[in-house]
Amino acid sequence: MGWGAITTKAKSSAVHMIDIDINDYDYDLPDDRIAQYPVNERDKSQLLVYRDDSVSKDLFCNIDEYIPSDSLLVFNNTRVIRARILFLKETGAAIEILCLEPLSPFDYVVSFSSKESVEWKCIIGNLKKWKSGVLKTIFKYRGQEYNLFAEKLNPEGEAWRIKFSWDCHQISFGEVIEVTGHIPLPPYIDRDDEEEDIERYQTVYSSIRGSVAAPTAGLHFTENVFGKLHEKGIKTVELTLHVGAGTFQPVKTNNISQHEMHCEHFIIDASTIELLLQNQQKIISVGTTSVRTLESIYWLGVKIFLKTSDPSKDLSLSQWEAYKMIKTISVTDSLNALLLFLKEHGKTSLQASTSIIIVPGYEFRLTNGMVTNFHQPRSTLLLLISAWTGSKWKKIYSFALNNSFRFLSYGDSSLLLK
Repeated sequence: MGWGAITTKAKSSAVHMIDIDINDYDYDLPDDRIAQYPVNERDKSQLLVYRDDSVSKDLFCNIDEYIPSDSLLVFNNTRVIRARILFLKETGAAIEILCLEPLSPFDYVVSFSSKESVEWKCIIGNLKKWKSGVLKTIFKYRGQEYNLFAEKLNPEGEAWRIKFSWDCHQISFGEVIEVTGHIPLPPYIDRDDEEEDIERYQTVYSSIRGSVAAPTAGLHFTENVFGKLHEKGIKTVELTLHVGAGTFQPVKTNNISQHEMHCEHFIIDASTIELLLQNQQKIISVGTTSVRTLESIYWLGVKIFLKTSDPSKDLSLSQWEAYKMIKTISVTDSLNALLLFLKEHGKTSLQASTSIIIVPGYEFRLTNGMVTNFHQPRSTLLLLISAWTGSKWKKIYSFALNNSFRFLSYGDSSLLLK
């Protein structure tokens, strides 16, 4: 939908939002507050609770005591892949390739299952040392040595299209990166990945491979916590959004309108959409990735309801698109439009992509609470938190800093309720 189809109120609101100055979302985060390792027990991390405009703290294992009994918790079940592959040139130069997303075959499952060459969108570390030629690294699989080759094809924006091939057609690409790749820890974790990270940089419920970063809000959940939640009658459901490296991308421009969001792919079952429909006003998102997925689902339903595009050809949401659309479509109408679309096309799940940016002034449609870690200064994730809490994010973060909370991916957690 173009600007001409927007009400004057919606237009002025959108203009105001994109005029946000990132300098207003900065705070001092000392290096020693950035967690370099997880706590020994997942659910023994600290929990900050924000509700009724007050802030308190507890241990995460007690989170069930603060969540209303009729809530529906939404989890992102994506699984982090060993996306960092290291190569050594004959000159001794080290080249690191970070796999972002498959290009050919385009589907994650098909690419991981492929026993032929695959092409991925990748970020290359030490690119200036790789002028030309094919890189090679040796790997072992079931006691035998094989070669993995990487060929640089062409640029893909700020990344590159890389062709991977290997000299054993009995091994899938998924198996190759399991034995050659490293866990892609965030850049602010200042150490090499270790054996412990293979388990701890995954949620206990992760199942669908594809992320290059963990949905870290979920790292605190354990079987013990799930048991207590279910005993209280709290329902849980899963969706999948594969987290890209863009989640760590700092906002380098003062005005947020000049920042380009990354695109991420997600999948949600029709049965999950039905649960969302039945549990409106009770939905708590576990992590900002779940928040962005849920809010994107609403706006995709609006696009289908208003027939502004052909959903059989384009199921995507661009960065500012939500701010340009009519705001009067109910959640019920939006989700029913999605379900009807899936039924008419014989689909049991919605596969789509989103680049949505959630900034102060955004009106949340499906999210009624969130579990999330503490985010970097001057980041789009902090903007999302401010969109939810308003200016109270400063009060929340000051409390965390003053009460020895640990920050970022391996840090502590918060439960933010209205």
